Amino acid sequence: MTGERVPLPPGQRVVARMPAAGSSPPTVTTTDWELVLTTEDGAGSRWDWPAFRALPSQSVALDLHCVVGWSVLASTWEATSLHHLFADVVTTAQYASVESYADYSANLPLEDLLEMPTWLAYAHEGEALSPERGGPVRLLVPHLYLWKSVKWVHAISLSHHDRPGTRERAGYHGYGDPWREQRTAT
Repeated sequence: MTGERVPLPPGQRVVARMPAAGSSPPTVTTTDWELVLTTEDGAGSRWDWPAFRALPSQSVALDLHCVVGWSVLASTWEATSLHHLFADVVTTAQYASVESYADYSANLPLEDLLEMPTWLAYAHEGEALSPERGGPVRLLVPHLYLWKSVKWVHAISLSHHDRPGTRERAGYHGYGDPWREQRTAT
């Protein structure tokens, strides 16, 4: 793509590297990490580190956009598609709440997790995902602002009702589409 300009969402500028987390990351190792998926009727699935890593994964290059105005292009990640987690899940839920080990959550339409490319990443730029970048596992939702890409993922809860996440309760937009500049609720 020599000389080609990659289109950016309005109000975004390209940065060479994704900045590290602004807050102190929780202490979660692959030994004590687990992911819990709970459906709207309380049925659950659980993955510890070996079970999660046994799921199919691949290398993906993603453009990511932060609500504060930076974008990183073609950032490479090793990740597992959410499709693999939901392969045996029976649900009629319409929403998901993704929760972290750091008392942080984000709400998403379930359709976005299953019909758009979304990932659970465990490596970035060829190295295990550092705690500062959201490791051991972070969600990547490249079609939405980065606050929806929860770091330090611990649980996904399904529901028939939209439950605003941490940033949404603080005034951020409920969906967060960077192409429509959905930064705030107003």
